[in-house]
Amino acid sequence: MIRVIYTEGDCAAWTFPAEPGAVRAARSAVRDQLHRWDLDRLSDLAALLVSELVTNSLRHATGPIEVRLVRPTSLNDVLLVEVSDPLPELPREKDARPEDESGRGLRLVASASRRWGARPGGAGKTVWFELGVPA
Repeated sequence: MIRVIYTEGDCAAWTFPAEPGAVRAARSAVRDQLHRWDLDRLSDLAALLVSELVTNSLRHATGPIEVRLVRPTSLNDVLLVEVSDPLPELPREKDARPEDESGRGLRLVASASRRWGARPGGAGKTVWFELGVPA
């Protein structure tokens, strides 16, 4: 498993309660921050993938959901996005059948991001993905 933790660079972070409005609030926060960083071209994709991960957290966890964006100093062409929740179980990609109403979110994250992963934390887990920043 790849573990990615960047500690230097521009960072923005939010904590949302485990309530249905968290998905909309997280999308909005991500879009606003990417606009401030002049990364509007990543806004739609980042907001979509954050929506998927926050929705997963809402379905399975009961505590606060944290969203963090990082523009690592050492990598000018990467945006790191992390979603953390208090559930320790790491997610797995599933093979959703056509009639299934869920189970496609991680496949979407995997196919639309440069890379993704999950890591356990002291009080839960973090699911992350990287997007390439166009030059």
